[in-house]
Order: sequence, then C-alpha cells, then structure tokens
Amino acid sequence: MNYRHAFHAGNFADVFKHALLTRMLVYLMRKDAPLRYIDTHAGKGLYDLKSEEAVRGAEWRDGVGRIASADIPAAIESLLKPWLDATGLRSGQEPFEYPGSPLIAQALLRPVDRLILCEWQERDAARLESTIGRDKSVKTFHLDGYVALNANVPPPERRGLVLIDPPFEEPDEFGDMAAATIRAWKKWPTGVYALWYPLKRPDEAQTFVEGLAEAGLRRILRLELDIARRREPGPLSGCGMLIINPPFPLEAEARELLPWFVKTLGRDDGAAFRIDWVVGE
Repeated sequence: MNYRHAFHAGNFADVFKHALLTRMLVYLMRKDAPLRYIDTHAGKGLYDLKSEEAVRGAEWRDGVGRIASADIPAAIESLLKPWLDATGLRSGQEPFEYPGSPLIAQALLRPVDRLILCEWQERDAARLESTIGRDKSVKTFHLDGYVALNANVPPPERRGLVLIDPPFEEPDEFGDMAAATIRAWKKWPTGVYALWYPLKRPDEAQTFVEGLAEAGLRRILRLELDIARRREPGPLSGCGMLIINPPFPLEAEARELLPWFVKTLGRDDGAAFRIDWVVGE
C-alpha cells in the first residue's frame, strides 16, 4: 500500500497517532531534563486540506473533521488538549490545514529539547525545512530515516522518543522497520519508540510484532484502532502503534481515548480497539 502523508493528512490514523504522540511527549516533559525527539519519516510538515491530494479522498472529514464537530466529554478533552492546541483544531470550525508530527512536536517541546526530523523525499524535505523555519532546537535531514535513526542513537540527552511512521511504499516495510528498531534499541534500550503501522493484512502485522518480541525487546505495548470492518481490497480502516518503553500513564489514558475514538470515528459495527502487552517487563 501507499501511505504518503499528503493523501491522508488529518484522517482517523492521524487522530489516533498524534493524540497518543502528544500524551507521550507531555509525560516526558514532566522532568526538567531535556529530551530528544527523532522523527524518521517526517513528511513535509504541514498539509493543505484543500489540496488536490487531500481532496481526492477527503479522508480528513472522517478524522479531524469528526473531532471538530464532536461533543467532547471533559475527561477526553483534557487528554486531547495538547493535541488540539498543537493542531489548532477548534470545536465547530472546519479545519483548512493540518500539521504533521514534526510541527506537533515542535509546538509542544521546550527550548531545551532537541528535534531530529528526517525525510527521504527531496521535495518534501525541502518543504519541511522551510516550514520549520529558523529554530535552533530543530535539525532537518534529507536522508533515509532508518539510516538517520542508527546515526542518532543514543542521543546525548539519553532520554527521548522516536516516532517511526513510514509510508509503506516498499514491499518489506515491516521488515525494514523491525530491523531498524532492533538495531536502535540495542544501542539505546531505554528510549521510547513509537512504531505506527497499517492494519491491512493482519498476518504481516502479527509477524512484525512477534519479530520484535523474539529479538528480546521488552515493555512493548500494542494499541490498535479499527473504524470499520477490514476489507481487502479497500481503503485503510485500521491501524496500530507499538510503543516500546511506554510512559507509565499511557495504557490508562489509551483505555479512555480509544473507546471514544471508536464511538466518534467508527463507520460500522466493525469498529473496535485493542490494548495489550506484547511483552511485559
């Protein structure tokens, strides 16, 4: 499949992924010590929801569009507030652009923190650098994200988060992501790693999960969201995120957020969520 960001910006997968990302960053910032954020597949940073790519599928309407028109309970709004603030989403207002993970992280993180943003597509990398602007805490690279990850761990801060969110254009993307994660984890086993993946072929995702466990990685939390019954072929209707070394409150927060996402973003009776530990301590 092809999951280039521009075609899917603001969809249900972005809601799921970025809401969880902000919860992890908020927790990491509870300590005064600086942290490092590494984004291996950063994209171009900001997406016009009126562009040709975004209009083609209008996926954002069933993602951030539904969130903007939803009646959000107070407890859920408290959890979503960092993401809502970082994205500029406002209740009752139709969004016209949506920031990707680099801009969301940039909006949240502090001057003492550092961001490493990698993008392999040359045009998107140039756009990303322009969009980020003159920010001394951020470095952008036109570079293969997996190569950059290996070169940037362990970071000097010794604490931080890696987001791996590839477009799944390559036939063995699961294998490449697993290999890069295992290599990085062996160099930096205390880092937080958030690995996003599509749920199109459950056997591929399960093999990926099992491979990480068999490699000896520990503390792997699996979170998945389906907004409709999976159909092959058909549009993406499910995705997941594996979090290695998840922040302590994340599981409990996910148990509040994911049922609400099912209710708010679900399209049919196949909508569901999953929360489990692949490997514990």
